[in-house]
Amino acid sequence: MAGIILKQAVIMLILILIGAGCYQFRLLSKDTVGQISSLVLKVVNPVVILLAYQRELKKELVANLGWTFLLTAMSFVIAYLIAYLAIPKKEGREYVIERFSTIFSNCGFMGIPLVQAMFGYEGVFYITAFLTGFNAIVWSHGVMMMSGERSLKSMVKVLTSPAIIAIVLGMILFFAQITLPSILTEALEMVGNLNTPLAMFVAGATIAQTDLPKVIRKPRVFYVSFLKLLLIPLLTIVLFRFLPATETVEMTVTAAAAAPSAAICTMMCLTYKRNAAYASELFGMTTLLSVVTMPLMMAMYEWICK
Repeated sequence: MAGIILKQAVIMLILILIGAGCYQFRLLSKDTVGQISSLVLKVVNPVVILLAYQRELKKELVANLGWTFLLTAMSFVIAYLIAYLAIPKKEGREYVIERFSTIFSNCGFMGIPLVQAMFGYEGVFYITAFLTGFNAIVWSHGVMMMSGERSLKSMVKVLTSPAIIAIVLGMILFFAQITLPSILTEALEMVGNLNTPLAMFVAGATIAQTDLPKVIRKPRVFYVSFLKLLLIPLLTIVLFRFLPATETVEMTVTAAAAAPSAAICTMMCLTYKRNAAYASELFGMTTLLSVVTMPLMMAMYEWICK
């Protein structure tokens, strides 16, 4: 497994560098990167999720999906505790952005490619539970964090986001044992194959937009990165050590929890008039560092839990 993780990390790094190069040589513009990001979130990711549910109904799959929901909830509890304890409210500090970036991970962009490389569509099947929890929390409490007020409108977005629609539709097909026509499945698989390269191109182009020499002079960026990429995943792994869930489920949730800060933080900062530049710096730095830390956390899981 360690070899697979390392190989995938190198592949992801190469794709990220290509994406950064495309942006530097003006083959990708800022607007184009945003459009590709939207394409991945609204079309490609949902297709990958839908295909993950095209499998035979087995008792162990349903049980493991239930375990994934439970472990997802536990990982978010850990993330919330660390974020609020390690990043106290302080005047003049962007503590809301730091807490948001610590709690919410880019589980779709970075988590799905890594899990798919390790476990195939079975891993994607389980990570949908994490995506469900992510969407439910980010569009409820996440919006409240950013806006400073409660919003019922944001709750509607939970139910209408493409990822959640794909999960619901996929579950219906899974439990009803409805198999899509082979010609449609093949076409969708071609779309799904775009997930990793497009997601990494976006990550690379985003990093290229970050003023790295300026960012590396900010200790808070590395502090948040430490909390997000190392401390929270490590505590999650230690907790899982005492649970009877399967290795596939535990490593899937670990990979999702160990992913870099969510890109949606920057978008919400723009919406609610917060420091979007700082959110982008956190996203860029955690994305860059995650190429090393995500495989490291997977290796730590194997060492601790075995």
